[in-house]
Amino acid sequence: MDLSDGDLVELARGGDAAAFRLLVERHRTSARSRALRLSGDPHETDDIVQESFLRAFLALNRLRDPDRFGGWLAGIVTNVHRANKRRAPVILLAEWPEWLQPTSQQGLPSADDLDRAAALREAIAVLPAGQRQAVEKFYYADLPSADIGQSAAAAKTSLHKARRRLRQHIEAYRPDLIPALSARKIMITVRIAHAEARPGSLGDGRFALEHVLVVLTDEDGGRALPLWLTAPEGYPLWKLAGGSDTAAGPPEQEDVTGRLLRAVGASVTGVDIDEIGSEVTAAVIRLSGPAGTSSVTVRIGNGLAVAAATEAPVRVSGALMDRLARPVAGTDSLTPFLGSEPAAAGVQSRPPRNAGRLRYEPRNLAFGDGLEGWVFGGSFRADPTGCHWQDYTAAAQDRSAVLASAVAHPGGSAFLGQAIWADEYRDSTVRLRADIRAEAPASAAELHLQIVPEESPGTSDDRPDDHVVVITDSRDWTSYDVTAGIPGNARALRFGITLDGSGRIALRNVQLDRCPAAQTP
Repeated sequence: MDLSDGDLVELARGGDAAAFRLLVERHRTSARSRALRLSGDPHETDDIVQESFLRAFLALNRLRDPDRFGGWLAGIVTNVHRANKRRAPVILLAEWPEWLQPTSQQGLPSADDLDRAAALREAIAVLPAGQRQAVEKFYYADLPSADIGQSAAAAKTSLHKARRRLRQHIEAYRPDLIPALSARKIMITVRIAHAEARPGSLGDGRFALEHVLVVLTDEDGGRALPLWLTAPEGYPLWKLAGGSDTAAGPPEQEDVTGRLLRAVGASVTGVDIDEIGSEVTAAVIRLSGPAGTSSVTVRIGNGLAVAAATEAPVRVSGALMDRLARPVAGTDSLTPFLGSEPAAAGVQSRPPRNAGRLRYEPRNLAFGDGLEGWVFGGSFRADPTGCHWQDYTAAAQDRSAVLASAVAHPGGSAFLGQAIWADEYRDSTVRLRADIRAEAPASAAELHLQIVPEESPGTSDDRPDDHVVVITDSRDWTSYDVTAGIPGNARALRFGITLDGSGRIALRNVQLDRCPAAQTP
């Protein structure tokens, strides 16, 4: 069967690696032709094409119209070429970016050099007095941090705040100086200081692992970068860091990773963490073996787990450290971050009673008790850097609930829903009804009823069966309903609303009922 680009994109989004390979094969020739036409250098062409497909893969969920993959990829090729050719601009990283007036080949500053230096000086001029003095003394007068303020720690804090303000100023007033891809990256060596399970023990002998808080500290211990990994991604690293309940030999991943590397005669030379695309973080595992050097791009948790298993050094890009790392005092780099986990992005200061425990019947469908019994979450909370945890909000009032985006371009998607056991609904037909009012919804705003079958490991039968209806823009209350037959092997039901992108959805009069036998489809 000849699948369209849109079909292949949807399959690739669902984790089908073969589907993305088909997209690469289908568009490699046109991408290479475009890259060659732009660069004129056959050697550079291959690098542009490789980087373009990597960016496309990592940003696949951002493609709003899957059938336009070819045109979207062509734009990525153009952007990668421009980034490679762009003159080294002002890059506000953890250390001072570039020489303020780099010389051209003739030994004199070029017009671009002077423009960059002027833009940077203008940004420095609007800093608070203390930060401006710290920058001038440290970067211009070349004074050590101990001679800048009352203490070296205070100086580091002032410089850290100044660099962040400088980046914000440049991004706001001179975005043309911010590169899409820097040819010169400053990488900072860090160590894995903590891999802490959150929320931790439930106090009754059970263990709830929802996230793993990983703290990376730079070599001098002055700054710490917190990363919140989801349970599946962070579990291997947590185990390697001593989170296992047993001490019977090394964790499985450490043992398997070592055996695989020894089998092919390769070694891990390092793991680098960087942003690939706008606020899309990834880890690059650098390898060395008989065939030479190579690298593999993986999720952050997987990369850190490999680093821990092989005792390989870890580095973080200076840009990421400068934007997200925080100064820490003393040796305690964990406590400052314990209260900032993704749960803090929710609407309640504490989880609802019985949160995470399935019930047999829906409850609080009229929102008389606020959002008690409802779960507010989504992929936006899986962002390990915490940049998108506040992108969506949920609140209840006047016997209705509102799920909305809090920023113009939110990351990921959000949902407000419930999950219940399917025991009382098996072998029947149920209808989910609700009154909904939507304001400027995203392209994917839905009322959904999801059937989760009994677990069947190793088969495709354990995938949830989704029944959805698309919510359209309407200032008036509109009735929506979804009907689904519940099979005898159903384990649970999930229902609620989802929002993917900007918008606002108000929900009220929710009902989940069995259909009379005469209405059963």
